[in-house]
Amino acid sequence: MTVDAPVSPLEASRREAARGRLAQRTRSFTQLAQSVRDAGLNNRTRWFYLALFAGLVAALGGAVTGLVLLEDSWLQLLIAAALGVIFTQFAFLGHEASHRQVLASGKTNDHFGRILATFFVGMSYAWWMNKHTRHHGNPNKVGKDPDIEPGALAYRDEDVADRGRIASWFTRRQGWFFFPLLLLAGLELHRVSILDLLTRRGVSGRALEITLLAARMVLYLGLLFWLLPFGMAWAFLGVQLAVFGVYMGASFAPNHIGMPIIPADARLDFLDKQVLTSRNIRGGWWMTALMGGLNYQIEHHLFPGMPRPHLRRARVLVLRHCEEQGVPYTETSFPAALGIVARYLNTVGLAAGATFRCPTATRLNSI
Repeated sequence: MTVDAPVSPLEASRREAARGRLAQRTRSFTQLAQSVRDAGLNNRTRWFYLALFAGLVAALGGAVTGLVLLEDSWLQLLIAAALGVIFTQFAFLGHEASHRQVLASGKTNDHFGRILATFFVGMSYAWWMNKHTRHHGNPNKVGKDPDIEPGALAYRDEDVADRGRIASWFTRRQGWFFFPLLLLAGLELHRVSILDLLTRRGVSGRALEITLLAARMVLYLGLLFWLLPFGMAWAFLGVQLAVFGVYMGASFAPNHIGMPIIPADARLDFLDKQVLTSRNIRGGWWMTALMGGLNYQIEHHLFPGMPRPHLRRARVLVLRHCEEQGVPYTETSFPAALGIVARYLNTVGLAAGATFRCPTATRLNSI
């Protein structure tokens, strides 16, 4: 039998104050959520998503038509780049379906999202759901968020220790290597999707996803190598994967990299946990179209089921609420966000002992 150590009056008072702040923040978020519901911002926008899906299918059809008509021409590489953009836009739509933003039924959203992810994009929906759900539950939290687990890149000073000589040389410059690495990100997404489907236990819809991925591969690669000379077909595939990887990476990376990382033992209320670790990107409607709504990352994390067309209006409510509650709300331009990402990764790579802070993110020192 173990006996808890006695708690000093000062520590007891501090803990009680922390619990009070947590309860107050929870009540405040409940009021914000009610304001969002009253404004109808959680309502489905089926016509928007129907028009978006129809437009993407038409764009895909146009790209395939161009692939057929251009025949043996290096202009085909422009079609490859266009396909990289189109597949990324399908991925954004699949991401929204996974959050139940598109249709009313969760089951129907899952079916739609699985078809989009596997057949149109070439990624495993089950793998994405497993990874992304954990990220949303605990963004930037050590030991909880899979997006900050060490791998090719290190996101914390603690993760750069005990690396070999070559790996250490790379890590010290990882901020500059980040953007070239995005050229391979598309290929990596396909690789980990297939590996997850083949090795992880208890994967929902495994057989269907393998079938859809195989059908996509046969149709896509078969068309390329049938229509194009062998070397040009590989060049086409390389350009498409590179554009897809860069577009995907540049859309997701600015959202959280360089924002505060939450210690494993820290306790935060939902509002602080989601807002303090997320960054919005300014730019208006064109940035929303370019990033598939990911530019409103704060609102997306607070209300993950909110359709894309409503995020702009939600931003007004969330920003005002954060100002009232004294919660830092981080928003910057796209180029500035990419610069922060590079500097943060380089700072971690140097492991100089100083904790990097995004210029507009200043909290979590007290956690």
